[in-house]
Amino acid sequence: MAMGAVFIGWGPAVRGREQKALEVFQEAVQYWGRMQQQGEIQSFEPVALEPHGGDLNGFCLIKGDADKLARLRVSNEFIALNTRAQMVVENFGVAGAFVGEGLQALFADFGKQAAALG
Repeated sequence: MAMGAVFIGWGPAVRGREQKALEVFQEAVQYWGRMQQQGEIQSFEPVALEPHGGDLNGFCLIKGDADKLARLRVSNEFIALNTRAQMVVENFGVAGAFVGEGLQALFADFGKQAAALG
């Protein structure tokens, strides 16, 4: 079982949509909690950042089996939730991420490729 991760980041709430942004965030936490209970993901951790002058206000790091995460990312429920989020927050994004053994393999390959290129 290869460990993978998904990074979901967001910026400030769209002006006038702050309450809706909170509602969608709560939906997302419930969704990820349900996915964890069903064994579809290993864990998730939502994080809010203090004001820092950038466009990232918070993120959620979801960890689990890479194959299961790949299937989740194309599920109708995941896509619909992300579409809702895009309507209420700025700078919304989803990116695959490397953690644990996957990160070690990525850096090992980087070293191999760097050595090959001299």
